[in-house]
Amino acid sequence: MPKPILAILLASSAFGQSPQFEVASIKPFDPSAQGQVAAGIHIDGAQIRFAGVSLRDFLAVAYKINATLISGPDWTATERFDLSATLPAGSTPAQLPEMFQALLADRFQVKVHRDKKDLPIYALLVAKGGVKMKETPPDPDDKDKDEPKGTLNAAVTVSGNGLTLNFGHGSSYTFANNRFEAHKLTMAIFAGNLERFADRQNVDMTGLTAPYDFAFDVAPEDYFGMLLRSAVWAGQNLPPEAQKMLDASSPAALGDALQQIGLKLEARKAPRDVLVVDEALKTPTAN
Repeated sequence: MPKPILAILLASSAFGQSPQFEVASIKPFDPSAQGQVAAGIHIDGAQIRFAGVSLRDFLAVAYKINATLISGPDWTATERFDLSATLPAGSTPAQLPEMFQALLADRFQVKVHRDKKDLPIYALLVAKGGVKMKETPPDPDDKDKDEPKGTLNAAVTVSGNGLTLNFGHGSSYTFANNRFEAHKLTMAIFAGNLERFADRQNVDMTGLTAPYDFAFDVAPEDYFGMLLRSAVWAGQNLPPEAQKMLDASSPAALGDALQQIGLKLEARKAPRDVLVVDEALKTPTAN
């Protein structure tokens, strides 16, 4: 489960008491369409639906941390689940983290602890010469702008031609046919999404706050390597030949491509808060 979808939820800050979900169902994920994998989050009022989400993704929401900073058994990143739940009366999406903590402790018997480690990262920076992207102008015809507060729609679709991630409200990107094309994307969300194509966490240090429309091309051999890296990021096991191709690909290719839009990646080390899964059930208890 892609991290950028969950990053939207992680923006929630202060919240009060932590009521529990009134009703919550967790079951193994079953892709709805042959030949592609669709996953996403939908929050509409009191109804919550997660599709194709790993335990690490759930933990990312519960503990307000990037999923790439969570360590534990391999299956916590590869096994995926569907969840449907009902928020109790008077609660809000801002209270989701604590409700998820209670739910995961109950259904998965999760036990975790926090730690801090110096980890390699890529800092996303503005390249010399400045940005070469277009700020997204306000859209007076945005039909989503009047959605009730607390409504969220986000979905990712992965197919043989690449992937598309739609955050709703006109914000989306597509990476297909050797090209990355984004609409109404902030650099904070962009940096988080770059992680699926890189070999380490990406941190936005551009200082840019506006949403942008932009696109850049990737050489065919680099594009294939990035798709393989994205598959590993999503928890898939590669066959030996694909793994050899990934090992031969260059992580620097992404940084080179970003020069087209006036950005760059700089390798650094930085202290990062991490979450360690000490115990968890691979099969959640009955609903």
